[in-house]
Amino acid sequence: MQDTPAAPTATDAAEVVTNNETLQKAQDVLSRVIEGDFSQQTWIDLWGAVGWPVAKAILLILAVLMVSGWVRRFTTSALRKTKLDETLARFFGNMARWCVMLLGVLTILSTFGVETTSFAAVIAALGFAVGMAMSGMLSNFAAGIMLLIFRPFKIGDYVKAAGIAGTIDEIGIFTTTFDTLQKARIIIPNAKIFGDTIENVSHHPVRRMDVNLGTSYEEDVDETRAVLTRVVNNVEGHVSDPEPKVYLDSLGDNSVNWQLRVWAKADDLWPMRERLIRDAKKALDEANIAIPYPQQDVHVNAPITVRMAKD
Repeated sequence: MQDTPAAPTATDAAEVVTNNETLQKAQDVLSRVIEGDFSQQTWIDLWGAVGWPVAKAILLILAVLMVSGWVRRFTTSALRKTKLDETLARFFGNMARWCVMLLGVLTILSTFGVETTSFAAVIAALGFAVGMAMSGMLSNFAAGIMLLIFRPFKIGDYVKAAGIAGTIDEIGIFTTTFDTLQKARIIIPNAKIFGDTIENVSHHPVRRMDVNLGTSYEEDVDETRAVLTRVVNNVEGHVSDPEPKVYLDSLGDNSVNWQLRVWAKADDLWPMRERLIRDAKKALDEANIAIPYPQQDVHVNAPITVRMAKD
């Protein structure tokens, strides 16, 4: 047995009549303007039928934008005070902003007589088709959620992903924002990041710095090791655990190659590298241990004839 559709209520009928009357009034006023009727009453009717609704729509849109921005700032600030991670604080702040904007759009449509329930139904019906057409955006959205759940990095980390290296500025719903060392702003879709290898350089508070150098073949290996060991143990800013190491790396074409391995705090890594290179150079110079220049021996098998140029 089929259900009988519910009969329209008096309220529904009144809304239809009101909407039809408003539309008819606007059409009549526009027809008068097109025909050249620019009387005072026409301008009054034009303002009431078209001007005021448009002005009201603009004011409502501006109000929604202002309120949504305030809600985002308030939500982010409140979550920061609860010691929530900066990444999640910004994410929920943006989500709150989009929710307010959606509610504002529905409110504006209802103000102008648009049936929001049917409008929401249309959106739901088109959602699947739009989703299929915008599968890339859906994959970016899903990747953004996964990045927030698994947390391979957070805001402020220095990360290498999708062929880009930079500091994470923001993890959005669809994209992630990087700031490179040259202060270039790069925005990458989340799907590219989550589907690629992610190297979080800033994950550990302590990192190892490797410095390679070479000494002359004429220098004593044990003496060179002793000098370099003093350098790595005394360089400013190094971490003693794990302890620094001096490795005899290889016998190169022009030099005996060494590698200095020193651990340092992540935020002091590059300044410490510069100090390590400086101290190693000074220590080798003071010990009269030569750092050779690239050189090449040339062997000539055939005799060479030398002729003196005449004046």
